[in-house]
Amino acid sequence: MYKYFVVVLFSIFGFSQESQVQLAEDFQKQLNTEFKDSLHSPLLEEDLAHFDALDFYPISEKFIVEATFVRTKKEKAFQMKTSTTRTPMYKKYGELHFEIDGKPFKLNVYQNIELSKKPGFKDYLFLPFSDQTNGNETYIGGRYLDMRMPKTKTVIINFNKAYNPYCAYNYKYSCPIVPLENDLDIEIKAGVKKFHD
Repeated sequence: MYKYFVVVLFSIFGFSQESQVQLAEDFQKQLNTEFKDSLHSPLLEEDLAHFDALDFYPISEKFIVEATFVRTKKEKAFQMKTSTTRTPMYKKYGELHFEIDGKPFKLNVYQNIELSKKPGFKDYLFLPFSDQTNGNETYIGGRYLDMRMPKTKTVIINFNKAYNPYCAYNYKYSCPIVPLENDLDIEIKAGVKKFHD
């Protein structure tokens, strides 16, 4: 999983498309820097040898959306399926309601129970999603966004920061499988594309 848990949620106050575009550019540069670093890169040795940069969609303001956050209560912890036999415990923390092109969508956000006990990750949330680009232009298993617990009811989702799970690059990793309820009936043409050898 991407080692820098970048905040993708921001208060609507002071929000501007220009600042969000800059944040997306910075995120993508940082991700490429990590992938080039042999000490931290998830790439296989043979892929790292000729790696230049990840393939991203052009940054799009269409996929920087305002969402209404709804905190869900009394959610029970469950075992999230992964690409291996590992089944970490997660809990649904809330819902994000938003629109793209006038069409309503909803994504659930989750809290990793074990990770939340570690220093610095008490307020970390996990936002996995799949969409209609999966298997064509993007990784078949879906993509991820990271976020922190919202302090306001209105937050920003910047899909330009969507990244692939590490198992998209290396079979040795164990990656959470996107829950079916987070499958979006739309093409999210933003963020990182599938890895090309």
